Amino acid sequence: MSLFAIILWLLNVTVDTLGQLTFKFAAVDADKKINNENSNNANNFAYWKKLLLRPYIWIGVAFYIAEFVVWLCFLSQVELSVGVMLGSINIVILMLLGRIFFAEVLSFWRVLGILLISIGVAVVGFGSSL
Repeated sequence: MSLFAIILWLLNVTVDTLGQLTFKFAAVDADKKINNENSNNANNFAYWKKLLLRPYIWIGVAFYIAEFVVWLCFLSQVELSVGVMLGSINIVILMLLGRIFFAEVLSFWRVLGILLISIGVAVVGFGSSL
């Protein structure tokens, strides 16, 4: 894999991760606003209205637009099967950041999944450079 493809891969993972995080921040922020207004139903129209008014949601959309462009560039440099596997490292990163930012639980099975995904990405990454 070329240096340019590696840079595109790292940029893609970064932008995609930032997009996912901002969407989660938007959802959590909107949920807090709804709960502060004494609403017990986060599935109602007010929740979605608050969600769409959160700046995080639009920052996330911008990250996803950027990710779309970077992903297309990345796929032009590598085989689809390699690109998708390498992009899977984002799952690992998001699980770890979910733990850090949102106190999400990393159970034994999630940690095992992180290890297996990481091994798979490493095998594909090293294998594509041979």
